[in-house]
Amino acid sequence: MSIKKPHERTRAQESSNAIERMYITMRHLFNRGFYKPMGVSGETLREALLVLRPEIYGSISEEKAELEGLLYVIDRLPYGIEQCRFINLTSDEGYKDSHFEVIIPPKRRRNCYRIDDEQMNIEITRGRSEIYDILTHLTFLFVESHKISKRVLIDENGATTRDWQKLEQAVLKTKKLTQKEREIAITHTANILGRTFKELTKVYNAFALPNKPERLLEIVYWLGNLAIDEVVHNNKRTVTFSPVLRERLGHHLHGEIWANRIKETLQKHKLLERPIHIISANLHSVMNTLFAPIALKSETSKNDIFKVYESLSQSNNTSLRNKVKQKALQQGMIFIEDESGTNIDVQIFDTSKIDLSKTDLNLPKPSKDKEAPVLFVMDYAFGEQAYETIDEFLKPYTNEGDKVFLNIESVSIMGKAGILEGGKGDIMIPSAHIFEGTADNYPFTNELSKADLEGQGVDVYEGSMITVLGTSLQNKDILKFFFNSTWNVIGLEMEGAHYQKAIQAASKVRRSINPDVKVRYAYYASDNPLETGSTLASGGLGTSGVKPTYLITRKILQQIFA
Repeated sequence: MSIKKPHERTRAQESSNAIERMYITMRHLFNRGFYKPMGVSGETLREALLVLRPEIYGSISEEKAELEGLLYVIDRLPYGIEQCRFINLTSDEGYKDSHFEVIIPPKRRRNCYRIDDEQMNIEITRGRSEIYDILTHLTFLFVESHKISKRVLIDENGATTRDWQKLEQAVLKTKKLTQKEREIAITHTANILGRTFKELTKVYNAFALPNKPERLLEIVYWLGNLAIDEVVHNNKRTVTFSPVLRERLGHHLHGEIWANRIKETLQKHKLLERPIHIISANLHSVMNTLFAPIALKSETSKNDIFKVYESLSQSNNTSLRNKVKQKALQQGMIFIEDESGTNIDVQIFDTSKIDLSKTDLNLPKPSKDKEAPVLFVMDYAFGEQAYETIDEFLKPYTNEGDKVFLNIESVSIMGKAGILEGGKGDIMIPSAHIFEGTADNYPFTNELSKADLEGQGVDVYEGSMITVLGTSLQNKDILKFFFNSTWNVIGLEMEGAHYQKAIQAASKVRRSINPDVKVRYAYYASDNPLETGSTLASGGLGTSGVKPTYLITRKILQQIFA
């Protein structure tokens, strides 16, 4: 008689289940309207995050504090959030017209407002993905804060260790700290965090701001201070969702305003009926590729074009960038700064006004101006927002009762993604997008191929890509499952399936655009989450992202004009 072996869940299955629990819980809490992250209502989120142990949050499940993960999160949340007991997620509710100063996190474009000493309001205009992102980061932050309180509280009455008292003195000191005082404070903070003096010294300046050199000490102090208050006096931190946000979410409010403004601009400049090519990318690569050879003749004649691109990407070369931008504006570029709340700025290029013979791409000039392509370049969308924006843009434009169907010839998506084989700066060419947590898959014929980008000194990989619910929730177990499974996954990102869903709906179901619209997808690797020390928390791409970005951009433009 054969004995059936009990099925044991793998770490990948446990992790996948934890992600699912997190998203169901976050939706439930959003519908409820409020929750206390370190109370009973936040328990499921905390437990799931600790089961998951995402790579980006490093040592979250250990006793010692996680420094790289803390820096990653702090860069994506508003300055001063560690001091706030009440965090209110709102829609765009008019705060920009108030006396409140807008706070924009350095690595996430979102408007935040410090209402008073205890409350921070964060505007949500990018849909559910943004809420998931913020709640995940807040859960990490509060878990870390309770690690601090556990290490410094001596008794239930609130007595604290000498290390904590010394940190408090350093943070509340009104005068600037001397080098000696700073190192004493770092010594005590290292004890509190369960880290070495060397580890803290190494990351200290990464946290600092020009006017706040001791910011790491302040973050640790305020996180610990509010956690101590929770433990001793039961004053729990609270996250609330405004009634207007709960009412508006999912209705494409911002995407519709954004799309209509762009169509009105195209109509105003008599470009609406011309062949339109959508490019989702950063707002410098297309402009620099077309106009650097025209605006910077002396630089491009002396240097390799990729060296010029590298110079343009450096923050201290503002004058070079301005020369290129001015030339672009003179020769048919229209810049639309976002006012809808999507935080997606747009460039429109009327290529009939560009002297294509002066570019270095060998582009043929269209025989008639009305056949000259219009390039519509949009900044990166965020998660589900990709569906909202493209879905709205591909709808016909209604003008005085008349419907104008847009002549969309191609949609090209270039972005950053995590790679599962290879390293930072490598290129991925997807053949399908698979939506994480479901069997939903979006195969397509990619106009870009591996052969198009090979032989340029950059490794190129071809295969399926996973569109994840949040990059900050992936761990090695899930990633190894993706990599080793028959899905043939080469990387992960957050928007691909959403873009393709909108393109397929417009071209195959609604028939509002050409059913044979061409699509191009290419990603360059921002990190390898399977390699320790190569996750997103380990820092940016630096100049290693310049070459793949421009290789992809040049190939997209050459195909558009072919």
